[in-house]
Amino acid sequence: MANDGPRRRKVGETGRMHLDRRLPFLVVHRRAAGEPLAHSLARRVALNSPAYIVWDEGPDDARALALLDRLAVELGEPNQPLLVLAIEDLQQSPESEESAELTPFVAVVSSGETGHDAHATKALVEALESVAIDLRSPRVVKQTLPPEHWLRGALSDEAAVTVPLLVSLPRIHLREDGGVYPQVAHELAVACGDALLRAACAYIESTVGNPPAHYRSLGRRAYLKAALRADEKLARIAGSFDFLLSVSPINATAALEKFVADGEEVAPDFRYRPLTIDPDTVKRRLYNLDFSRLEDPLLERLFAAKRHEIDAQLTMLATRNTPAFRPASLFLYGAVPKTLLDDARHVLAMARGRRVGGEMVGAPVIAAAARDLIGHYNRPDAPFDAAVEIRDDVSGLMVTGNKLLVGTETSMLASRLDALLSHEVSTHLLTYINGNAQGLSIFRTGLAKYEGIQEGLGVFAEWAVGGLTSTRIRLLAARVVAVDAMQHGAEFMDTYRLLRRDHGYSIAGAFGLATRVHRSGGLAKDAIYLEGFRAVIDHVAAGHTLTPFWLGKIARTDLPAIEELLQRGLVHAPRFLPAYLDRPDVQQRIRQIKAGVGLDRLL
Repeated sequence: MANDGPRRRKVGETGRMHLDRRLPFLVVHRRAAGEPLAHSLARRVALNSPAYIVWDEGPDDARALALLDRLAVELGEPNQPLLVLAIEDLQQSPESEESAELTPFVAVVSSGETGHDAHATKALVEALESVAIDLRSPRVVKQTLPPEHWLRGALSDEAAVTVPLLVSLPRIHLREDGGVYPQVAHELAVACGDALLRAACAYIESTVGNPPAHYRSLGRRAYLKAALRADEKLARIAGSFDFLLSVSPINATAALEKFVADGEEVAPDFRYRPLTIDPDTVKRRLYNLDFSRLEDPLLERLFAAKRHEIDAQLTMLATRNTPAFRPASLFLYGAVPKTLLDDARHVLAMARGRRVGGEMVGAPVIAAAARDLIGHYNRPDAPFDAAVEIRDDVSGLMVTGNKLLVGTETSMLASRLDALLSHEVSTHLLTYINGNAQGLSIFRTGLAKYEGIQEGLGVFAEWAVGGLTSTRIRLLAARVVAVDAMQHGAEFMDTYRLLRRDHGYSIAGAFGLATRVHRSGGLAKDAIYLEGFRAVIDHVAAGHTLTPFWLGKIARTDLPAIEELLQRGLVHAPRFLPAYLDRPDVQQRIRQIKAGVGLDRLL
């Protein structure tokens, strides 16, 4: 084959060929005359495949069949003829919403008589039988390829091709009124495409005995231009506003001074930055993105989930400082689970650590130390492209994009500096920069629901370097208790008094916690720090590696997707790993987790 890289071309007026790379199988679909394009599950499955030819029955037959024959000769090997997986839509009556009888869930697998495809047939049947859609699994019928089928005479004697496998796919996604059930169609397409890859993997094993490590590594290894364009547009929309800055008050210091002057009896009035975008306009742009053209169900799912998250953030911006903000926040971050609330209360009930004194450092020293750590990561072959800014309009430390923002009035114990920079630089900035090197910007801006694990990794970094003090872990626990109170109707003064009366926080401490939780009307984000930390500890204790989490900003539920993308070569191992992981004291602490030491003793 002269070109083993990606190839894509039109076939006649209606057809298309796509070859991601040289593969020992080819998915073929010839759409029957009169079959509505939106109805064809087989076409959708074919378009999601790494190597396919699709066309419509009629004028393009000659060109498509000639190309199929040529590829069979070109791609076939003496010890491994090309496996042709021909797929079509099973002719069935569509499902009626008013009928108690459901459309039969049936698939038909038709094979030849040579035996070359026996392993592929067996794997395909087993994979289809394991599909579950709406608590139903298909009945798979096996038969011999019909003698009158067009595939019988499609290939010349020169084509070293296995007798094709013909798969007739079920049509339970169709409605009687001519429409489709979109979720059923999507789930069917993903499951059937998965079954084809399993069959191809079994075929490789039976012919050359060297199957891939995972059948999904047979999937695409190159992004289509449509995927790159969609990713770019999604990133542009996500980057058109800064969610946390937009919902955080800009007058927290002045508000605290007035709160104290008023005798701690009057809830503060917070001021916020004017919004730089119109949420409704951005939503229209967001839903104009067409992810169906990605020809990759995994990317389609990841992009769609991110779209829903951005949509939720825009809803929150549109409802800032209104009663609707709080339930919108609950939708995005979820309610505080009872187990997490119990953990938080347990931490708060533990003996309070003695307040540690020592040297205090301010914003200039913090910023200088952060720049030093960034310089440590820089390599000639891989720049650690991050910046540090001291700002008047933020409090504490905050990472946005590739910038670490340090509030002008920030002050902390010098002994806490290592832990906080391990959190902000060696977690948030590091995963942003690693994600930026992955080829798709969604890995730097963050997959949907990434924040829980991201903040958990940050707290884990504090603990790993020995800087997670009892004061700090109590603070994370107090955030959980405060969020739970807010979600159950507490207002600012209720939360403030709860923290002062029941948990012994100072005026400034209780005010700061209540401010974070009640900003813009009630933000539930602060509960994810302790929850994420517990998730990371559980992950390590179970013997799993943290390495996938460093390659970008991902959620724990994304690990199977990341594994598949690694198998397919669409993402790569992280360019940078946290520097603290090489320290002997850190390695000793991590060994404690793996040895089963509980959270109480870890703290």
